[in-house]
Amino acid sequence: MSEQRYSGGCLCGSVRYEASGPATNLCYCYCGSCRRASGAPLVAWGTFPRSSVRITHGTLSENRSSPPVLRGFCAACGGALTYRHEARADEIDVTLTSLDEAAGLAPQMHVWVSDKLPWVVIADGLPQLPAGTTS
Repeated sequence: MSEQRYSGGCLCGSVRYEASGPATNLCYCYCGSCRRASGAPLVAWGTFPRSSVRITHGTLSENRSSPPVLRGFCAACGGALTYRHEARADEIDVTLTSLDEAAGLAPQMHVWVSDKLPWVVIADGLPQLPAGTTS
C-alpha cells in the first residue's frame, strides 16, 4: 500500500509544502492563539510526523506565538500554514484548509472549546474537548 501524500500552500503561492504519512489529530481548534493568528473563529488542523513535511517552494516564515510554540506562515500574504509545539517535537500541524485537496481530510473533533466564542454554534455531533488533545 502506498503512503498517502498531500500538497498545499498559501493563498499567493509563495510557499508550497508536501506532507506524507498518516494525518492524526484532525480537529477544529477554538483557542485564542489560533483565532488571533488566523483572524478566524476557529482553525482546522491535522498533525503529521515532522520528518514527513517539507517546504517545496519558497520560505516558511515563523513566529514564536508563545514560548513553546512556533507558527509558520507566508510572509507575503500572511497565510497560516503550520504549528509546532516543543512538547511534540516530532510532529507538526498543518492547516487543513491550506491543502490542495482540503476536502480529503475532515476534522474529527473540536478542541479548546472552553475558549470558543459565544456566538459560534457547534452542531455537528463530533466530540468536543474543553482543552487540547491528549496525543
